[in-house]
Amino acid sequence: MIINIKTKLYFVSLSIFIVLIDQFTKYLMFYNKKLFINKDFLLFKLDFVKNYGAAFNIFSGSRVFLSLISIFFSILVIYLIFRKNTLNSFDLYSYSFILGGTIGNGIDRIYRGFVVDFINLNIINFPVFNIADISINIGFIILLYNIFKNNR
Repeated sequence: MIINIKTKLYFVSLSIFIVLIDQFTKYLMFYNKKLFINKDFLLFKLDFVKNYGAAFNIFSGSRVFLSLISIFFSILVIYLIFRKNTLNSFDLYSYSFILGGTIGNGIDRIYRGFVVDFINLNIINFPVFNIADISINIGFIILLYNIFKNNR
C-alpha cells in the first residue's frame, strides 16, 4: 500500500509525542525524586535508577557506542518511514513506537550519560524501565505481529 507524505508525517508526530511523554516523565523523576520514589501503585512502584547500559544493563559504561547506536537506528527508522513506499499501517505504527523510544533513550544517553529508569514491577523480578522502553517493546510486538500476519 502506498502511503502519502501527510500520513507519514502523522506517524513521525506520534514518535515526537512519545519522546515528549518519555522526557517529561523522566524530568519529573529526575528533579522530583523525593516526591515519587517508592510510591506503590497496583502493579508497580516508582524507583529511580541510572542505567548506564542498554536493556538489562548490557554494554554498561559504553555511552559513546550506545549513543551512536541510538542515532544510527533513529536515522534508519526515519529512512524506512519516508523512503519505503510499500508500508502498511502496522509498519508505520511499529516504526513510530520504536523511533520514539529510541530517540527518548538516546537523548538521555547523550545529554546525561545514562538513561533514567523508574518503573519497577512489584509482581515479578524485572529490571526497572521507562516509557521509552515500553514504546520500543510495543513497536517490536507490532512489527512481529505484522511479520507473522503477512507470512501466513
